[in-house]
Amino acid sequence: MTMADVRIDRTAFSVVTFGEQQNDEKQYWLSKTPHERLEAVETTRQMLYGYDSATARLQRVFEVAERT
Repeated sequence: MTMADVRIDRTAFSVVTFGEQQNDEKQYWLSKTPHERLEAVETTRQMLYGYDSATARLQRVFEVAERT
């Protein structure tokens, strides 16, 4: 899924309590596969921070620890 594939339905609107909203949202994400959840996280990350192909991979960290 790319940013071009993301669409927002601006006609959907409902008024619910905070507790109802939390329960509905939890049920929604539990109905999704782990792969779909990760895609949603990546899409949100790209919306917030932008897409840079140079930083699209995980950063590797190397650290040396000395025992004293």
